[in-house]
Amino acid sequence: MKAITFVTQKGGSGKSTLCISLAVAAQEAGHTVCILEMDRQATISDWLDHRTADGPEVAQIDATQIDLVMERLAESSYDYVFIDTPGVDSNGTLSAIRAADLCIIPCRPTPADLRAFKPTLAAVYRLEKKFAFVLNQTPPRSYRIRDAADGLAVLGILPDVNIVSRTDHQDAIGVGQGVTEYNPKGQAAGEIRRLWSWIERRMQATKPRTRKDMVKETRKDAGKHVKAA
Repeated sequence: MKAITFVTQKGGSGKSTLCISLAVAAQEAGHTVCILEMDRQATISDWLDHRTADGPEVAQIDATQIDLVMERLAESSYDYVFIDTPGVDSNGTLSAIRAADLCIIPCRPTPADLRAFKPTLAAVYRLEKKFAFVLNQTPPRSYRIRDAADGLAVLGILPDVNIVSRTDHQDAIGVGQGVTEYNPKGQAAGEIRRLWSWIERRMQATKPRTRKDMVKETRKDAGKHVKAA
């Protein structure tokens, strides 16, 4: 089992929508997927209420549950666990980062978003986690995309695909689908598939984590807090 955490301490960045469509794309690619929803806005739970297709599995959890849930899932039959986090700095967000094999940091090409991800990046660095930025909700064309991509590429990994702001994303969520289900031949679906293929290649070199790995990482992080104190 491998864990992907969607995290940024900026509301409105599109974490939940991106998480949903990538989870569906992963399932369409033949993987078993579970989504853990930590965001109290419950966008994913609402999506699930309107969903008629099977999977991905969805569970709502809070910060006090994530370590135990992840330990149990480490021995499950799931290929991937996607963790959707709230858009605030919290202990739950840190736990979700710690649980990740890869952190996805969605960022819109706006000055506010480019400033807001800095605390997230600091936490990812401190916990020594692999991460990648994703330019999300971008206009089809704009100098802002190029400028944002140049700036983010200096700080970390950036895939060769942007997720453009298209109505298919909102329409798909509204009827309980991923964008690749809603309009399989649309541009939005193509971008999501390309992004999932990129993420999947990044994850192939990552060793699946066991319950023992989870416990070890939790203790390691606790030790860092003791030293810092």
